[in-house]
Amino acid sequence: MSSRPNIIVILADDMGYGDIGAFGNAAVHTPALDRLARQGIALRQHYSASPVCAPARAGLLTGRYPHRTGAIDTLEMRGLDRLALREITLADALRAAGYATGLAGKWHLGALDARYHPNRRGFDEFAGFRGGWQDYWKWTLDCNGATRPADGRYLTDVFTDQAVQFIRRHRGRPFFLHLAYNAPHFPLQAPQEDLAPFAGRFTPAVSLIYAMNRRMDAGIGRVLETLEELGLAQNTIVLFASDNGPDMGGQGDNCAARYNANLAGSKLYVLEGGIRVPAIVRWPAGLPGGREVHDVVHFNDWLPTLLSAAGAGLPAHRQLDGVDALPVLRGDKRHIDPVRFWQWNRYTPLVSCNAAMRDGRWKLVRPALREAMWITDADAEMDKRAKYEPHAVGGLCREPEPARNVPDPPPPMLFDLEADPCERNDLAGQHPQRVAGMLRELERWFESVERDRRSIDDAW
Repeated sequence: MSSRPNIIVILADDMGYGDIGAFGNAAVHTPALDRLARQGIALRQHYSASPVCAPARAGLLTGRYPHRTGAIDTLEMRGLDRLALREITLADALRAAGYATGLAGKWHLGALDARYHPNRRGFDEFAGFRGGWQDYWKWTLDCNGATRPADGRYLTDVFTDQAVQFIRRHRGRPFFLHLAYNAPHFPLQAPQEDLAPFAGRFTPAVSLIYAMNRRMDAGIGRVLETLEELGLAQNTIVLFASDNGPDMGGQGDNCAARYNANLAGSKLYVLEGGIRVPAIVRWPAGLPGGREVHDVVHFNDWLPTLLSAAGAGLPAHRQLDGVDALPVLRGDKRHIDPVRFWQWNRYTPLVSCNAAMRDGRWKLVRPALREAMWITDADAEMDKRAKYEPHAVGGLCREPEPARNVPDPPPPMLFDLEADPCERNDLAGQHPQRVAGMLRELERWFESVERDRRSIDDAW
């Protein structure tokens, strides 16, 4: 048996910081994740790379800010989800180091064009879907390029089955498994037995979300049990996280009853509720467990961290924005948190909209501008057709992006996250020099990552 650890990265989709029992929500049912948190390390200040999924996944798999990678939005029909062909993924690096690599679940880093298929981005095996979402019952999957129609199973169970089979097939060599569930992303659908414990206690949407998480947690439990059965648990790194904060829209239903630890904001926004996400890591052979870590860890950090744990080299000739977090996870208090940045809006990025910077305890926020956060009805319809009628979808939409009349932005806000983690008290007026300095840094960062994005020359 190899001394190199196996690596399993489990990613939920739109699961909030407050959707797990171990993170303070007594109303949910997540026994597998709660147990994982007790055995491993619960990260209390863990951040996604973006408040929406495709850019977040780009940061996770490359160690680079999403803008640099070209994956800046969820609109696959416009190609805005595509991970530039020059990028090197975590799967690329681990496969080069001798790992078997597999992805079960959601990709969303290039839904169209064979060049962006997971099998060509480092994954030996792929069973899932390439776009942003799928129906949980009427699904269509891509299995290494072949189409698989729905067979009556609930989609979360399909991905769990694929993960368990991958582990069993590769038990004799180091493997990297990316288990990317799409729960609890819409459409909100769950088996009746998982819905029953929540029905009537919350709004219909929140009940369905908790039911979807319950089913996903049971699947994670099966994965962990398989590791124990095969004697692999001790030297397997299991990382669980969510791609971004919770969707509080609930498909028209009121989701106010969905607990999220009182964090401000939600999916789409760079306030804490949109980017601070749950994370748990367990590696019995390499990390002392049964602890909480309150240092800041970012999605960009996982590529260098996991490659360090695997004894694999970092991608050459790439500016990584993440750092190796193993010292933090091992309790090294000498670590200094680097500055972190976020920005997201629809279509072409705007630094004046929905942007943030964290420097130690301080966080600068440029509020979202409604005029830059919407998509056209035509783009929304194309997005839906790509899921339900993929045979009717042609190539990318090459029409110009819609014109926007974006107003002048409101003043930046400043929060002291140590004293005010829920971002209730804007201190910008009390610290004008700090605000001015952080705003300059944010603008310099934005120009740097946008320069990289504009240099992408992938042909359509």
